[in-house]
Amino acid sequence: MDIAIRKEILKTALLIRGVENRLLALFTEGKLFGTVHTCIGQELSGATIVRFLGEGDFVFSNHRCHGHCIAVTDQVEGLIAEIMGKESGLCGGWGGSQHLCCKRFFSNGIQGGLVPIAAGLALAEKLRSSQNIACCFIGEGTLGEGLVYESANLIALWSLPTLIVIENNRYSQSTAQLDTLSGEILDRFRALGIACYDADTWNLEALYDTAKDAVACCREQRKPVVFRIQTDRLMAHSKGDDDRPAEVVAGFWERDLLSRFQKEEPTLYAEYDRFAQDRIAAAVEAAAAATYPALSTFVARPSTPQAVSWQRREYTETLRINELLRDCFMKNMGKNKNIVMLGEDIRDPYGGAFKVTKGLSTAYPERVFGTSISEAAIVGIGNGLALNGMIAVCEIMFGDFMSLAFDQILNHAAKFPRMYNNQVKNSIIIRTATGGGRGYGPTHSQSLEKHFLGIPQTQVLAINHRANPADMYDRLFQNIDGPVLVFEHKLLYSKRVSSTVAAGFALEYSDELYPAVRIRPEANPDVTMLCYGGTLAIAEQVQLEAFDQYEIAAEIICPTCLYPLDIQALADSLAYSGKLLIIEEGYAFAAWGSEVIARLIEYDRTLLQNVRRLAMPEYPVPSCGPLEKQVLPNPANALKFLQELMA
Repeated sequence: MDIAIRKEILKTALLIRGVENRLLALFTEGKLFGTVHTCIGQELSGATIVRFLGEGDFVFSNHRCHGHCIAVTDQVEGLIAEIMGKESGLCGGWGGSQHLCCKRFFSNGIQGGLVPIAAGLALAEKLRSSQNIACCFIGEGTLGEGLVYESANLIALWSLPTLIVIENNRYSQSTAQLDTLSGEILDRFRALGIACYDADTWNLEALYDTAKDAVACCREQRKPVVFRIQTDRLMAHSKGDDDRPAEVVAGFWERDLLSRFQKEEPTLYAEYDRFAQDRIAAAVEAAAAATYPALSTFVARPSTPQAVSWQRREYTETLRINELLRDCFMKNMGKNKNIVMLGEDIRDPYGGAFKVTKGLSTAYPERVFGTSISEAAIVGIGNGLALNGMIAVCEIMFGDFMSLAFDQILNHAAKFPRMYNNQVKNSIIIRTATGGGRGYGPTHSQSLEKHFLGIPQTQVLAINHRANPADMYDRLFQNIDGPVLVFEHKLLYSKRVSSTVAAGFALEYSDELYPAVRIRPEANPDVTMLCYGGTLAIAEQVQLEAFDQYEIAAEIICPTCLYPLDIQALADSLAYSGKLLIIEEGYAFAAWGSEVIARLIEYDRTLLQNVRRLAMPEYPVPSCGPLEKQVLPNPANALKFLQELMA
């Protein structure tokens, strides 16, 4: 290693240590928000590896990310301002210590969650035939997260240029590694066929040479590499909560390379330390003088109801809905080369559990990826593709399995744009088949939409058999600007879209981006029915029976966009009827219908004279056909509820 390079690495490492020590002091002084996880003792890891990374490479880190951020970006000033919560910070004060974004550097506080995202960015680079790589730093404690291995499996299988750096300080917070990990760390990755390298932070020359080889292998051979760096964390996990034996930590300080550098080369150490302290002092002073961010800088979606107009359309589709979706995806993938699809069993000849993707992998083999069974990895890789400018379409085979991807939706996809102060765009579509009626039983028949409603910056859509879902997806591909969840009731796939309704009723569509459906009687309605997705068929049957048997004129409102929900169309109907029946297939407590009622009361409490909700009782969906029909909302129960409502 060249002497000049050695000096630059040591200078960077001392700058990192100076920043970390000052952050601890600022925390003690009450000038920081939240907590501080320092990397004191581990500085040489990022300071060395960055010597071999290029401007086009992506770098990911975790809660202990300050050193990596400084090494990659040299943003001491922006980092300190960010952690002090100031508008001049890297993320405008929104992200804080653990959630940083600067150019191609990203960090997040969820252990292991960025590994599949790094894989997704690497996949995008591979599709573009670039020489860039994705480097992801994790601690050895993160090896308890299953998503690391689920992601590593696909990284290896697809030969993605991803460098996973494991900083092994042998403690997860205060718990020794001997109590949490079994076996040899690198053997876990060698079993997947991933090349592994090993070094430590106590021998800089060996660390430098090994880092050079590891990055070269990843970049030149376009394949994944795992690089373990043995190191010591000299300070507490967070702030001052260190329960490790004092004599053990004292031993770490003795072999710390920067401590030895101070003893062996005091003059040079003092020069570098002075440089660091001067820069840090100026950064703290500038941050202290900066302003805190204002909420007005964030433009949220409209929360007040918007006026709605209605129009008729003619739909006489001969294709089934699954075929309409397939043709739509085929057409859009032909128009937009940035659309990439991922999911289990979506490639030919199978073409997905409901045949929506059949033929796509034959037409676009390089952009349709059949994955292992890992919903979290599917969505995580989709997040990475989206961060790198792609439109990722992730298929989750059954809606019940969405829970396995919840963290990637809630703590990553939804948070990236605002958390990173709008520096990134995350165009990811997660679509899934939901609902019962096929006898698939308790874990393949649920409607879990309510668990995904209200996630900030995440749209939730549901298709129905009256509005052509291909039109919805066409608009979605053209307008997507953040994560979107699409729930497709599995009973709809075999249906055909039609705009034909019974005499005495009119079918209309709202002028919204994702139109709602309204089926209205010729006269003013006596009652309003609200539904979505697969329950529209139930509502229509009840509408006819109520009219024919009891001369009750019911109006149906069926939104496509469940969240954010505009209640104006519903409010307009209730201005005539005053009575509301809500039909949804999930459990009733804390459900979509509950939120609708709350919104209506807040908007105008005089609109609701009476309201009933038809939903599932709190049982698992049974496999037994006759029992399933009793548990799920059905026309008989809905008609009974409607009569009670009118009475």
